[in-house]
Amino acid sequence: MNINQRIANIFLTSRVRQLLVAVLSVTFGISMYVFMNSFMSGVNEEQTEITFTAMSHIKIYNELPLEVQTIKPPPTDSHTVLMVSNNRNIQYTEGIQNVDPIKEELSQIPNITGVTAQLNQNVFIRNGVSKASASLSGIETTNEDDLFNTSDYLVEGKLSDLDKQSNAIILGTGLAKNIGVRTGNNVTILTSDGLSKSFKVVGLIETGANMADRTRALVSIQAARQLLSENRSYATEVLVNITDYNDAQGTAEIIKQLTDYKVEPWQEGNEQLDSSNVLRDIIAIAVSLTILIVAGFGIYNIMNMTVNEKIKEIAILKAMGFNGKDVVEIFLTQSVIIGLMGGLTGLMLGATIVKIIDNVPFKMGPLTTLPVTYDSSDYLMAFAFGILITFIAGYLPARKASKLDPVDILRG
Repeated sequence: MNINQRIANIFLTSRVRQLLVAVLSVTFGISMYVFMNSFMSGVNEEQTEITFTAMSHIKIYNELPLEVQTIKPPPTDSHTVLMVSNNRNIQYTEGIQNVDPIKEELSQIPNITGVTAQLNQNVFIRNGVSKASASLSGIETTNEDDLFNTSDYLVEGKLSDLDKQSNAIILGTGLAKNIGVRTGNNVTILTSDGLSKSFKVVGLIETGANMADRTRALVSIQAARQLLSENRSYATEVLVNITDYNDAQGTAEIIKQLTDYKVEPWQEGNEQLDSSNVLRDIIAIAVSLTILIVAGFGIYNIMNMTVNEKIKEIAILKAMGFNGKDVVEIFLTQSVIIGLMGGLTGLMLGATIVKIIDNVPFKMGPLTTLPVTYDSSDYLMAFAFGILITFIAGYLPARKASKLDPVDILRG
């Protein structure tokens, strides 16, 4: 420890209360930075996870053509007028008629982690006089569970029960409540084409997404094909998950080369999800940095007061041969020590707060506690910002002190 550092230590310890206030300012700022970013990241991850419980990273389906072709070709004679009343799109084929070859080709792409086919249809579900609209999904139970961890969201029953009975159905908790049924009751499915069939409720599912839980109904894909009188390889869409959902657009471009069907990455239809995640991150960082900057102003005021209080000592030091760089080093050393002490205690306090929040009971869908993440980058960034702000807050008064003229001070 050189003489400048010893003097800085004496200046710090001479006013313990000011030192404590400065350290607590940095501690509070850094702990809030860690807490806000950990909590917001946890909320973003949980929101994304809940969203992807029913939505895949990439969807393949048969898109309705934008141009409706007429039943007769346009006339080549300019003197002939073709008029078609109530033109129908008679050449459109619904769904994917042969889904198995597509699934086999997709399984060869390296970063694809799972593929499943679904048969989706809007239906009515009746229980006595109670009737509600629902989104019926015929699923491949094993593949569906691999993609979405559907079993984790079942509050009653097992997903494998759908394969054991041809008339088994799993309802969303909100839908079951609306029509007044429980596990073991029978319901009737009514399609838009007038087809109907009785199903037995073998389970209930709750994802935490209220809209989905009010309309969701699951059956095996074989049962859905029988209900709608479709062939054994028919599906309305193929759902694909990849290693990193942020790479969905790049993988979708690769898949487009393998099929003529519409390939849609999740970003195309769910831009609000990505935007809301980014917005929450910006808010968390802005609030955290604001707290750190306020703490920096507190340190600046304390260091400025120290300069004013130690102005005679500074004059004596400069008269003894200390130059401006020495004075800057003395006061910067004080601010860096405050930053280090506040930074370390802030990281410990922030980690403690995050741990406490992680154990706060919060029941919503699959959640049992408030969502948080433990990301080391949040702690490193908090510490770095804390040191940077305290350095700047200490440098400005130090620079002012280095320019003081000892003769004027001693005369005064």
